[in-house]
Amino acid sequence: MNKTKYCFFGEEHEDIRALAKDFAEKELYPIASDIDRTDQFPMEIVQQMADLGFLGIKIPEKYGGAGMDTRSYVCVMEELAKKSAAATIFVSSANSLSTEPVLLYGTEKQKQLYVPGVAAGNIFIAFGLTEPNAGSDAGSLVTKADKYGDEYILNGRKCFITMAPMAHYTVIFAKTSPEKGTRGITAFMVDMSLPGVSCGRNEEKMGQKGVPVSDIILEDVHIPSSCIIGEIDRGFINAMKSLNVGRIGIAAMSLGMAEEALELAIQYTKIRKQFGKPLAEHQALRFMMADMLTKLEAAKLLTYEAAYRLDQGEDATLTASMAKYYAAEAAKRKQLNM
Repeated sequence: MNKTKYCFFGEEHEDIRALAKDFAEKELYPIASDIDRTDQFPMEIVQQMADLGFLGIKIPEKYGGAGMDTRSYVCVMEELAKKSAAATIFVSSANSLSTEPVLLYGTEKQKQLYVPGVAAGNIFIAFGLTEPNAGSDAGSLVTKADKYGDEYILNGRKCFITMAPMAHYTVIFAKTSPEKGTRGITAFMVDMSLPGVSCGRNEEKMGQKGVPVSDIILEDVHIPSSCIIGEIDRGFINAMKSLNVGRIGIAAMSLGMAEEALELAIQYTKIRKQFGKPLAEHQALRFMMADMLTKLEAAKLLTYEAAYRLDQGEDATLTASMAKYYAAEAAKRKQLNM
């Protein structure tokens, strides 16, 4: 496989990549098939990832994290995904959608209350945006938050929420001013143990098994005003900015999956013989491998550029979206071609 050095990374990035690679090979690879078979991810492995700093790699040191950058996060995600896509969900959630809304817009009290526990692996926070009729069109969500005195009452249903059944809290996006459309959405930190909060069945998935996904049902859930994340009616902007890190994480995860699939395919072509010679010596298959490697390198450059732009404080929305799309497509093609 190509071992190109990329200008986006420094020595500190290569060090964290090496640490993640070693962990993935020693701890994740031996149990990957069991995770897929049982749909259960060992919590002791999650704790090991927390102890190594993976769950808090992007979280500032003052909140218990490693205080590293987005490129470091990408390095960890890419290496872990080569051996277990499920493991990356815990890292991605902790460093993006679980904590990003709070770090971007939360009060200091909220940051101290929620973020250190996520970095330590003691608290799991889900991200409740998607609804049955509001996926890509998140502005069409219908979950409502009606104000009564110093509290809000939430009613609605979220769907396909990663980690919902095991989450301690969920960032719920609800309409506080329905007449304003996307300008009337507010983010709330909802305690999953509150009366009126329940989860649907654990969705069956084709891949990434080991992390539960379900609906979240909200029925007359009473939330104090202190649980609002950011400004009232500004939650949609909160969600969109938070999603950039999530998109880059998915792209990095896809890179790792694609790279591992291609590596396995190349190994197979060297040992499998047809018509008296290894598959690797058949020109048609060599063309196919060259095409797959080209697409993988293009996906890498998009992903690395998106992470670099975010680290430089630039608007990475377009680049992150392209990286997520292209890297995911590259991963899918390589796995289908195997």
